Amino acid sequence: MKIQLSDHFGYKRLLRFVISPILMMICTSLYSIVDGFFVSNFVGKTAFAAVNLYMPLMMGIGAFGFMIGAGGSAIISKTFGEGKKQLANEYFSMLIYITIIFGVICSIIGFLFLKPIILFLGAEGELIQYCMIYGRILLLSQMTFMLQNVFQFFLTAAEKPELSLKISILSGVTNIILDFVFIVIFQWAIAGAAIATAIAQVVGGVVPLIYFVRKNDSWLRLIKTKWYPKVLLKTCTNGSSELMTNISSSIVTILYNLQLMKIAGENGVAAYGVIMYVNFIFFAVFMGYSIGSAPIISYHYGASNDSELKNLFQKSLKLIAITGVIMLGLTEMLAASLTKIFVYYDQDLYHMTLRGFRLYAFMFLVCGINIWGSAFFTALNNGLISALISFLRTLVFEIGAVLILPIYLGIDGIWLSVLVAEVCALIITTIFFVAKRKQYQYI
Repeated sequence: MKIQLSDHFGYKRLLRFVISPILMMICTSLYSIVDGFFVSNFVGKTAFAAVNLYMPLMMGIGAFGFMIGAGGSAIISKTFGEGKKQLANEYFSMLIYITIIFGVICSIIGFLFLKPIILFLGAEGELIQYCMIYGRILLLSQMTFMLQNVFQFFLTAAEKPELSLKISILSGVTNIILDFVFIVIFQWAIAGAAIATAIAQVVGGVVPLIYFVRKNDSWLRLIKTKWYPKVLLKTCTNGSSELMTNISSSIVTILYNLQLMKIAGENGVAAYGVIMYVNFIFFAVFMGYSIGSAPIISYHYGASNDSELKNLFQKSLKLIAITGVIMLGLTEMLAASLTKIFVYYDQDLYHMTLRGFRLYAFMFLVCGINIWGSAFFTALNNGLISALISFLRTLVFEIGAVLILPIYLGIDGIWLSVLVAEVCALIITTIFFVAKRKQYQYI
């Protein structure tokens, strides 16, 4: 039976609706993971470090798609909840066209300034050449990567989370197969990894575009639209938390890499890359739940259904807390096996990565509440609070921790920085939950 945004959501219905976005985000996270696996095992440690150095740049540029998707889906879901379907479609269409234009502009600028950016990221020697090859190829698909990020939100808002999952699986499988063909069989080295990812991003961005251009069975479709500057501004402010999260994450990753280069050199960067690859999967669960639940929250907020908001708030907090405990347990049990997948060939690198992995994993106990809390306020069209949570969590607290803790704890301070930042962010998120409970009636 089709699940609609207007439904009442018990645990079973809620999990059925969010499972597709969760699996979708896991599939999306396979891009970097698969590239990392093949590059590390079949090209070498230096090329692997190059992928890790460039990845924050790709994700930082692609963050525009998350901003438009998160902020825009909240607006169109709320508008749809108010009974204004045609207007919601015009908003949706305008935001997609803007994403395409901005994506092309970013690719052009990236091509012109790639080398100085790579040098700024800390690349030196052979790393520069690897980063340039990888980056130039991926810039060709940057616009479709942005579209893919946008459609992850809009397909869920269109009550088509299962279609979003199918497209993500198609894109992920494409990446895996082409990585094997281009790297292992054709031996195109790091260029093969980049080409495989670029083609997969084209699949992930163009297939949903074709779906919305044609007549479809959802309530959303690309149509002729007008210029709505206030809607664009509201989208950007409302989705600024997602933009802030992704850009901050990229900035923090760059800072981690710079700190690790000082303390542990190339091995440190490679170790952090492995930890982040595995953590992408666990982060994807929280991100997928946030993406899946956000349109429901926005719809019932627009429909002034306070009882359903209370229901969603309570059930979400319980599910996320339980998931965090499970994730920590799984990570501690599987840390050794997962680490060996990437760096079995170097014992020093293996032991460094394993220790870092086990320390880093404790943040799963608290990060889910912060991720969902930010998305919750975005869904309520309160971009300011959402952005403030993300800004403090992913930039202020984490940068402060990664700069200070290594002075006293060495490399362990780097692995523990994210836990300290998430605990501080949890305090802020809880304060906002309590402060805004009467305004939005979710408690």
